[in-house]
Amino acid sequence: MSDDGEDSDSGETAHLPDSPARPPSLGPPGGSPSSPRPLVLCSSASPLLGDLDPPFPDAPERLHASPERKKPGDSPHFSPPKFQRSVDAGSPVRRRQVARDGSYDEPFPPPRGGDAVDAEPLQHRGQRLHRAPELSNYGNDYSVQLVDTEQTVDMHRRHTTLREKGRRQAVRGPAYMFNERGSALTAEEERFMDAAEYGNIPVVRKMLEESKTLNFNCVDYMGQNALQLAVGNEHLEVTELLLKKEGLARIGDGLLLAISKGYVRIVEAILANPAFGEGLRLTLSPLEQEMRDDDFYAYDEDGTRFSHDVTPIILAAHCQEYEIVHILLTRGARIERPHDYFCKCAECMEKQRKDSFSHSRSRMNAYKGLASAAYLSLSSEDPVLTALELSNELARLANIETEFKNDYRKLSMQCKDFVVGVLDLCRNTEEVEAILNGDVDQCLPSPYNRPCLSRIKLAIKYEVKKFVAHPNCQQQLLTIWYENLSGLRQQSIGVKCWTVLGVTVGLPFLAIAYWIMPCSKLGQILRSPFMKFVAHAVSFTIFLGLLVINASDRFEGVKNLPNETITDHPRQVFRLKTTQFSWTEMLIMKWVLGMIWSECKEIWSDGPREYVMHLWNVLDFGMLSIFVASFTARFMAFLKASKAQQYVDMHVPDEDLRDASLPDDVAYFTYARIKWRPSDPQIISEGLYAIAVVLSFSRIAYILPANESFGPLQISLGRTVKDIFKFMVIFIMVFVAFMIGMFNLYSYYLGAKYNPAFTTVEESFKTLFWSIFGLSEVISVVLKYDHKFIENIGYVLYGVYNVTMVVVLLNMLIAMINSSYQEIEEDADVEWKFARAKLWLSYYDEGRTLPAPFNLVPSPKSFYYLVLRIKSCLIWLCKANSRHHNSELEMGMLHSRPKGERVRSQSQPGGEFIPRKPIKHPTRYQKIMKRLIKRYVLKAQVDRENDEVNEGELKEIKQDISSLRYELLEEKSQATGELAHLIQQLGDKFGKNTKRH
Repeated sequence: MSDDGEDSDSGETAHLPDSPARPPSLGPPGGSPSSPRPLVLCSSASPLLGDLDPPFPDAPERLHASPERKKPGDSPHFSPPKFQRSVDAGSPVRRRQVARDGSYDEPFPPPRGGDAVDAEPLQHRGQRLHRAPELSNYGNDYSVQLVDTEQTVDMHRRHTTLREKGRRQAVRGPAYMFNERGSALTAEEERFMDAAEYGNIPVVRKMLEESKTLNFNCVDYMGQNALQLAVGNEHLEVTELLLKKEGLARIGDGLLLAISKGYVRIVEAILANPAFGEGLRLTLSPLEQEMRDDDFYAYDEDGTRFSHDVTPIILAAHCQEYEIVHILLTRGARIERPHDYFCKCAECMEKQRKDSFSHSRSRMNAYKGLASAAYLSLSSEDPVLTALELSNELARLANIETEFKNDYRKLSMQCKDFVVGVLDLCRNTEEVEAILNGDVDQCLPSPYNRPCLSRIKLAIKYEVKKFVAHPNCQQQLLTIWYENLSGLRQQSIGVKCWTVLGVTVGLPFLAIAYWIMPCSKLGQILRSPFMKFVAHAVSFTIFLGLLVINASDRFEGVKNLPNETITDHPRQVFRLKTTQFSWTEMLIMKWVLGMIWSECKEIWSDGPREYVMHLWNVLDFGMLSIFVASFTARFMAFLKASKAQQYVDMHVPDEDLRDASLPDDVAYFTYARIKWRPSDPQIISEGLYAIAVVLSFSRIAYILPANESFGPLQISLGRTVKDIFKFMVIFIMVFVAFMIGMFNLYSYYLGAKYNPAFTTVEESFKTLFWSIFGLSEVISVVLKYDHKFIENIGYVLYGVYNVTMVVVLLNMLIAMINSSYQEIEEDADVEWKFARAKLWLSYYDEGRTLPAPFNLVPSPKSFYYLVLRIKSCLIWLCKANSRHHNSELEMGMLHSRPKGERVRSQSQPGGEFIPRKPIKHPTRYQKIMKRLIKRYVLKAQVDRENDEVNEGELKEIKQDISSLRYELLEEKSQATGELAHLIQQLGDKFGKNTKRH
């Protein structure tokens, strides 16, 4: 049974009548038209046909056959036809067959006697036997008789049951699922497909050159043609032979397969095909090229393994094939950036309406290509800037398209890793400066030749923490931090502390010196980021000291009690004494005005949107706003007290106000504190002032990242605040639910409880809030009356509240805070360096050299800069007017041209790509980036070679040996033929000489 099945597998393939092949030939081949052995369709029960036992057609049909030469001496026998096998191309069955056959010149062994079924010529229902030509493995021509009767079918079933039973489980696999009816291959096509798959170059060349009936676009059960099989097995010579044929189908699928395998030479060979003469072939996806109505791709997804929206350049970028990406880029291929997610153009709306999922996947595939390191490094003139902007865009899309959040975040991280990888390859300061500053030729020149650090600012904005915390970046930032103070960088902590103390003592004198001589050596030292940081920190420390001094007179208690009024003289209004500003409060107001002016300049330079994005700026704005509101309310109270004092001085003749009769609005300002109204401006001012003082001291955390020990703690504290805000959502929901419920339960028992808990909304809030910290008692739910049902409900609700809030929610908050702290602690060095860089960068910009309140006095330098800005604004306005005038002239000239000339002046359509000319004179930045990208590409290729699995190399070696084997067999055959020819010539000459003698 195994022999039968094996012989059947090695047989040839016959065409079914409904096969999409050429019409069957009606004439017999040259040679003997008759054969004593009729052909039996031994493979008609193959599962590839979809039906195990298909009936024969009503009308007799002939098998498609191609005549071949018959060698003399060959005995007439037939080879049973073989339908297309469902065994995979690389399966062990085929490999054993190749090993057994030895050469594809004779790929199929002759059938054994048991395979050919002797049948008598039968006639049934008036039908006659028909003869058809048969294919032969050995070039012999045989005539085959077809018996299209029910008896023949029954006989065929009996003889093929055992054979099919043995191999049915093998072939009823993927082929059964892929095709309802298998497409049959002729013996010639089967031989051609096998030769292309195994790299049999001589057979492929001979069949392509000599065969007139070969369909080189035939496909196997997987829908793959010979080109795809050759490309998949990396047979370059076979691929080149196939590409020479005109009308070759599915060249695009072969290109995609070669790109996915990383076969660079095959990709070059395919791209050299005339089919890629048009630039659109590389820029359009298979789905877009389907409208061209050609067979460049397998549009029915039968013979392709790639999505229809994947172009060759996108696939090469996905596979990180640097060399292939470079080849495609030089040929004009580009990845088009997807439209905005909220785009409402006709194209996006149509794609969204037709298939929203395919539209989303096409966007994802495009972004995967754009975020590829291969595409970023080879397609952009400024890869660092492109990667930073793309990472931010992908991070934004992760929050918009939440269904693909993980994918977008992974791509965003991939772009960030690319930037870090390029920075890691820098070898000198020049290269580091080029990456951190970008193209300095496009940046505005700094007044003091300080680098612009545009890339670092962008990385901080997009939170590329590893890039900012990289040693190369940190070293450059540290060099700028100690600008003009190179000797202080190597000094000990003690020396730096003495420097800070000296700045603290001499800050007013340093400010005066800077006002007078801003461009002197001392002015340059004060403009260094380190000195600016020290000056601002000292100024803010003095401000906090003033806040403490302002409250120092009340440390041991106030002199007058709330029910007492103390005045300087009998006619003085009491409130006039309490609302006056002290000298410390006047200094505090000056500091606040200086800080407000500093914040205004920051808003002017950064813009309102960028200013609000930083939480420290929001804290400063809130703190200063509360200070201003407090002092404003205090000043309003002072004005009203002054009016009351003015009325007393003008209309009250008595020396003592206690005996005088005053109007109510004037007498109110003589009352003690206990009689003041709750809405009194002075009371409101004192409350706001207390809040502002708390916020002022919390502002100290801003400078903590400067220290390595306190920096991570400050970062953890900030993350904890974010966790608390998240937790507050659930907390408020639960708290409000129980507060309203308990109030509804006990609001009717006002005065009937041992305490007023839950009788009002305010009391309910207080009781539940303080119960979180264990400051409430169980007696809060007890009634004075015997209403046990209400008490029991109160006990249950109050108990559930405590369990929910204390046991569940508070522990969940603790777990969240612990998790955030662990995240910071695991990557504490990167987090701290990133926070320190943000702090340093705020002092790198020009201006704001003097801290508050010294910045309130304008310096001569400020007037100079004001004149320069006015001058630049006037120049810009003049240029804008001239540009507007020139544009009007150009538009007039354009409209005056003939229509044809106007059309020719427009840009050419994208049907033909015009490659961009190389830059003749690259800038310094472009040269540096070219060096870095070369290093990055070489490093990536070396890393990939080291990571490759040895199985791929072994497979490649096997394929090369197989191809070499076929070439050696061909040379052996040619040498054998030449030797036989020489022997024959020698024999002829010997025979002639013998006859002569």
